[in-house]
Amino acid sequence: MNNASINVAIVGATGAAGQELLGLLHERNFPMASLRLFASARSVGKVVTCGNKKYTVEEAKVGVFGDVDVAFFATEGAITKALAPDAVKAGCLVIDKSSAFRMDPEVPLVIPEINPEGLRNHKGIIANPNCSTAVALMALWPLHQAFGLKRYFAATYQSVSGTGVDAIDELEAQVQAHVKGGAMPRKVYPYQIAFNAIPQVDSFGSNGYTGEETKMAQESRRIMGLPGLKVSSTCVRVPVVRAHSVAINAEFERPVSVEAARAAIATFPGAELVDEPAKSAYPTPLDFSRKVKCGVGRIRLDTALDNGLALWVSGDNLWKGAALNALQNAELMVREGRLKPKAALAGV
Repeated sequence: MNNASINVAIVGATGAAGQELLGLLHERNFPMASLRLFASARSVGKVVTCGNKKYTVEEAKVGVFGDVDVAFFATEGAITKALAPDAVKAGCLVIDKSSAFRMDPEVPLVIPEINPEGLRNHKGIIANPNCSTAVALMALWPLHQAFGLKRYFAATYQSVSGTGVDAIDELEAQVQAHVKGGAMPRKVYPYQIAFNAIPQVDSFGSNGYTGEETKMAQESRRIMGLPGLKVSSTCVRVPVVRAHSVAINAEFERPVSVEAARAAIATFPGAELVDEPAKSAYPTPLDFSRKVKCGVGRIRLDTALDNGLALWVSGDNLWKGAALNALQNAELMVREGRLKPKAALAGV
């Protein structure tokens, strides 16, 4: 990173993604002059510690972004819609993890390894993709570049951290209740999540697909610049604390080979090839928790699709699926001189 000093804010700083972003900002030495943490009124005054630094949480509300250069929104879409326009009006860049602006044609939806040009053509807001989409595309994009993606089918195995801190607590409480032979506490999910799998992530639409499944299709098309891409997915919540996995069956325009596919994955900066089936070497959620890259393995010729490949991807939903991708967007903008303090932009 360069020596620019950016005034940074995290909106939703007490949530799972916000806490990850706080840690990553320090671990990756983002050039901060200041850092402010915002959350709901009930968290105001809470002291959050990161390393040897302490921050006091402030209320997220209109009028607080006057001295902020970039605000990372790690909160729900309704809060983003309520506060992001005010931040932009104050001259603050908004990088948002929610779905609030992902399909807005005026707002770029960016994964920096795929479509960084979106960072050069924003109007104050940059959207982060859905977590399962981000993980899947770390495998699909290099394969698309090699063979030309025509369509893909996906089954996701999504960790409870994608729902938030309460879901993590619920899974842990249910495991403890099972060990002790007690009743299973349940508030977050419609069914017990411990030792179970729930084929519903988000609410159902009139076509029978959930919001998560619809996002995978719509966002894949936008990010990859493939408006005609055909996508069908089934998104499943599983009793894993952290990191999502996706089983993908993809069909391509040009002939494929396992060797060429492995080479494409191995040279892509967003992926790590872990594919030695004879040694039981393949990605798992545990292995790819808190890792920058997403793991790709189980690559094989698909037996039902023409020019098809079957594969498996695991990646950290709180990192590449949320906080890390947002930060990588900001880092790239700093390197390119596109994210500067307001004083510098004003020529002061």
